[in-house]
Amino acid sequence: MEEKTERILKDRLDEKQYNKLIALKNPTMHNFVARYIEHCNPTSVFVGTDEPEDLEYIRESAVRNGEESRLKMKGNTIHFDGYYDQARDKINTKILLPEGARIEKAINTIDRESGYEEMHSILKDIMNGHELYVRFFCLGTLNSEFSIPCVQLTDSAYVAHNEDLLYRQGYEQFKRTGDSPDFFKFIHSEGELENSVSVNTSKRRIYIDIRENTVYSANTQYGGNTIGLKKLAMRLAIQKASREGWLTEHMFVMGVNGPDQRISYFTGAYPSMCGKTSTSMVVGEKIIGDDIAYLRRKNGSVYGVNVEKGIFGIIQGINSEDDSILWDTLHSEGEIIFSNVLRTDDGGVYWIDKDSNPPAKGINHSGNWYKGKKDKAGTPVDISHKNARFTLSMTLLQNRDAEMENPEGVKIRGMVYGGRDSDTLVPVEESFDWEHGIITKGASLESETTAATLGQEGVRKFNPMSNLDFLSITIGRYIQDNLEFGKGLSDPPKIYSVNYFLKDSQGNWLNEREDKRVWLKWMELRTHNDAAAIKTPTGHIPKYEDLNKLFSDVLGKEYSKEDYIKQFTFRIPENIAKTERILHIYENDVLDAPDIVIQVLRLQKQRLLEAQKKYGDYVSPFDLQKGNRTV
Repeated sequence: MEEKTERILKDRLDEKQYNKLIALKNPTMHNFVARYIEHCNPTSVFVGTDEPEDLEYIRESAVRNGEESRLKMKGNTIHFDGYYDQARDKINTKILLPEGARIEKAINTIDRESGYEEMHSILKDIMNGHELYVRFFCLGTLNSEFSIPCVQLTDSAYVAHNEDLLYRQGYEQFKRTGDSPDFFKFIHSEGELENSVSVNTSKRRIYIDIRENTVYSANTQYGGNTIGLKKLAMRLAIQKASREGWLTEHMFVMGVNGPDQRISYFTGAYPSMCGKTSTSMVVGEKIIGDDIAYLRRKNGSVYGVNVEKGIFGIIQGINSEDDSILWDTLHSEGEIIFSNVLRTDDGGVYWIDKDSNPPAKGINHSGNWYKGKKDKAGTPVDISHKNARFTLSMTLLQNRDAEMENPEGVKIRGMVYGGRDSDTLVPVEESFDWEHGIITKGASLESETTAATLGQEGVRKFNPMSNLDFLSITIGRYIQDNLEFGKGLSDPPKIYSVNYFLKDSQGNWLNEREDKRVWLKWMELRTHNDAAAIKTPTGHIPKYEDLNKLFSDVLGKEYSKEDYIKQFTFRIPENIAKTERILHIYENDVLDAPDIVIQVLRLQKQRLLEAQKKYGDYVSPFDLQKGNRTV
């Protein structure tokens, strides 16, 4: 240990905390911790191990500090972020870009030197009067090739508590890795507080240093800005994966039950509020993870793990009928953090579209709330925030898959891409092959914006693989990494698109929420070639006979030919328009788009134009079946 580092640690840590830290024989980590203790200047320091008493200290600190308060259900607590600190701050989340590096304008960056200087100016003495929590975690399954050790410095017990629920404890993992400098580093401070919430939001900054594998976050509490191991760490992991030949994806991992007790594992990438969590939690199937996956190649196949072990989920709309598993969990004893929902007078919680009578008053992110309340700008204040969240460990879930902690991961049979699309894509479609799927399903993903990010809602946005917000490499390099990943696989996953948001000309939904259960079952059959499909210019769609049987078997309901035609009518003008939009982006806005992307999209447009000439603008799936062979 360097002399300066040892002096700082001995001066600023009591004997117990010092001994816990130096038990990890990692000089790089010691230097990092010492440097930011000196720079951020906390009043006290707590070093957390994997032991239960240290986890209990964090839980109690969150309540003692006023960041959380207990609810009537045992183990449940509630937290409120500031009124203007309720979502990911995309404007002030920036990658520190080294001199000479290039990246698209769509990815928010700042010159590394100036950004580094600004961040450290903000962090100087920011923890004075606060306790610093030094925590150790592991991204990916423990003691495996998927493992990435992490050290988190934060003065928010709420943030540390969230991470205890969301991530595998990593103190012992650091012991196993010894003096390796290959770990991720995170520094967060909530800054000055008033009524237990951050007040200096004008100085809210979230900067990612891809050169030093470090994330900085200041003057914010909202989890998307502060839980460094989540989306912020994705930027670091995407860089690492690109260098090493594996993938970091914004994907759930779930198991879908098939015939004869078969289980097939799928990943799925959906932008926020597009059905991602509800799909991964669908009744009758198994969940491994709802948000982020690491994917590696083994023996000609793809294997994946859940990067996390918990869920930081949007709570709006969760109800007993459509989300029975989560509903039961959220109404049970257990360690659950609710954030930015309404606290009722009896110590319960209420959120938007909860299926019970809403109370007339309570406490929420705006303070004391009552029906009809407006903020200073005259805007009505909802009963809870649209981006209100819950945090829990997946050990509370009855549908948690037994393979979740398998250090080898699970074999991935299918990859699903889904967004919000009211007028173009059919509910489910399979790509022709890996290359076609990555380009026309993943790299062409579009969706409407939602309340999960600051800014205007309802705008259709290009979002390749639902990962644009989290890229730390160029889009072209990212797409090329995905294409290269599939080369040489003897048993590659099949690739699908899904769309739960299709509407008719009057604006009525053409899908019901539970229909996704059928689309999953069809995809499971297709991954084993147990169902036929109809070829279209953009992929393969289900045959009516197969869906009719699945709707009966899975949902116990009749599926009419009329519904099938409405849902799976091929909308050629809209598909042409979409293809042209995506082509324009890759031809004009992406710095280094692979040539194959342009070629595949142009071929798809050509097939669409040929189909339009043959069939007209709108084609019944039955007519497509007559005109094309089934596969």
